[in-house]
Amino acid sequence: MQTIPTLIGFLAVMMWSALAVLTAASGTMPPFQLSAICFLVGSLIGLIAMAREPIRFRAFRQPAKVWALGMFGLFGYHFLYFTALRNAPAVEAGLIAYLWPLLIVVGSALLPGERLGWHHVVGAMMGLSGTALILMRGAEGGFGGGSLIGYGAAVLCAFTWSGYSLMSRRFGATPTDVIAGFCILSAVLSLICHLLLETTVWPGTTGQWLAVLGLGLGPVGLAFYAWDHGVKRGDIQVLGVASYAAPLLSTLILILFGHGKLSVGIAVACLLITGGAFLAAKDLLKRRANHQQLS
Repeated sequence: MQTIPTLIGFLAVMMWSALAVLTAASGTMPPFQLSAICFLVGSLIGLIAMAREPIRFRAFRQPAKVWALGMFGLFGYHFLYFTALRNAPAVEAGLIAYLWPLLIVVGSALLPGERLGWHHVVGAMMGLSGTALILMRGAEGGFGGGSLIGYGAAVLCAFTWSGYSLMSRRFGATPTDVIAGFCILSAVLSLICHLLLETTVWPGTTGQWLAVLGLGLGPVGLAFYAWDHGVKRGDIQVLGVASYAAPLLSTLILILFGHGKLSVGIAVACLLITGGAFLAAKDLLKRRANHQQLS
């Protein structure tokens, strides 16, 4: 029965859709400091669950390459993401970062046994066109205030998470509990980088503290466990398609909470990026439909 695990995995997509709005609402805390706090909260979720059955701590006995991959994905992506939203408009940076579903589809088509079709190429071009539109808007308004750094970090975000997701296919047997270890190491590494490179800035309001806590509990915490459970025990095809809705949901949430304005340029960029992802996933959607008919 895959329905419940699939729904649990979809919860991760919903939580990631709130990542941008919570980051924007968290104040001006430096990226490494914010990462350290969020990963600490995220690790506590797994550690509390594992404490009920201490034998589960054996999940931490993993090869070095598994730990390296987890650090690359979790620590690398979120440092870049927080940097992007600290140095560029939230809506634009969020849309660029959410190119990762499209990159996963295109990247998986290049794996052994797969092929790159016309829809992958066209879908990728649509996504890149949406990104170019955002960058041109930024150029027209000036890249002052570090926006160029923000946009660059957003692009690296997309490549980091897509690369992590594709490489994770090699470690499908790794238990979900190990994510708590990934979060602990990411928190420690973030703290070290913060102490060496940043000036400490604490949230100035209760709302900002709640946003930081929400990040650690949801998008930078529970979402990792939910996604891992979903892709390993649920219907990964459904989850793969569901992730393509993330950029649209994220943008709508940001605008709804006043962190951006809906304009023609943003609407077109959102449609290009989301539409390109769906087009690239054409084979996946077709296989899913045929499977349902046969069953």
